[in-house]
Amino acid sequence: MSACQFNVRIARDLAKVDAAQWDACANPPDLSAEEAAGERFNPFISHAFLLALEQSGSVGGRTGWGPMHVLVEDEAGRLIAAAPTYAKSHSQGEYVFDHGWAQAYARAGGRYYPKIQVAVPFTPATGRRLLVAPQAPPEARAALIAGLRGLRQAAQASSVHVTFPNASDCAALEEAGFSLRTGEQFHFANPGYRNFEDFLAALSSRKRKNIKRERKEALGDEVTIEWVTGAALKREHWDAFFVFYMDTGSRKWGNPYLTRDFFTRVGAAMADRILLVMARRAGRYIAGAINFIGDDALYGRNWGAIEERPFLHFEVCYYQAIDFAIQRGLSRVEAGAQGEHKLARGYRPVPTFSLHDFADRRLGEAVAEYLARERVAVEETIALYEEHAPFRKDDARP
Repeated sequence: MSACQFNVRIARDLAKVDAAQWDACANPPDLSAEEAAGERFNPFISHAFLLALEQSGSVGGRTGWGPMHVLVEDEAGRLIAAAPTYAKSHSQGEYVFDHGWAQAYARAGGRYYPKIQVAVPFTPATGRRLLVAPQAPPEARAALIAGLRGLRQAAQASSVHVTFPNASDCAALEEAGFSLRTGEQFHFANPGYRNFEDFLAALSSRKRKNIKRERKEALGDEVTIEWVTGAALKREHWDAFFVFYMDTGSRKWGNPYLTRDFFTRVGAAMADRILLVMARRAGRYIAGAINFIGDDALYGRNWGAIEERPFLHFEVCYYQAIDFAIQRGLSRVEAGAQGEHKLARGYRPVPTFSLHDFADRRLGEAVAEYLARERVAVEETIALYEEHAPFRKDDARP
């Protein structure tokens, strides 16, 4: 099948895209772990998650995230490839920072916004971005990339940015001429621990003692932890968690991205893929963290607290996530962006990636030159972090 037989179109409302067809591209069923490269199901690219963002008003409207999903259909009208895509009027909520590029381009007389963003809004988790169905012909991926560039031109946007793609998408986009950017995060890798004590035994003696001390101080004798998932998720949990989320968001960003309705909608649509870790003291919830459950990974997202306690953040977000992942047999925990403090808590440095394509050749060349230098610096930083990993020196990296 040649590329001319594809129909490429833009969907501004995901509700008008068939959910089963989207999910067959995003999370193809029955993939083996090897075929999926450790990503058999990623909750963030599911139709339900992205639709909850739109219908709750977390994206769209005046948020600066305008849904413009690129779809590739075959001659019969079946969806065979898609990309979660947004027209952006700012650079907030992406976790890959290009403000400097925007400012430099403006000083040179250019207009950086709008730009085209292929991403899961507000979610710095690696995953598929070029959602190509397994049965699609090889040309479908190229048609999807061409569709992104066509959208950039039609929207008179400066650029296309694909953030947190997996290795397969990175390779395809680099081959198509996109510039690669490297970052880093800290993930917990589970080589097959039987329990949390197994994990502790792999650490150096000093780090093991530190973690035990932190966990004891975080909870004391009066704080208890609850794992809430599936049918156990109730309105009271979401009400409490939203207070935590708003407190953290208001202090960090001044304008939290997600609406209260988002949590209701995503909780109703995919409760079995959600884990709330909630801390309770004196009969009320005082802190919590939301995690999303994949087939291979636990993805930590947002956290908040209304009481300050030493190390409670580490307990709720990091140690409980490790414990849950081990019990579920998940291969890793992705605990979000930044945070070198995670290193001492059993999380190891891993590279993350983004790809960038510019309409203005001069801007593209300047950015590519910068990224070449930045990649070297990031690689050196990751190597330095790894030297300070808390594991015993005789413990091979998982």
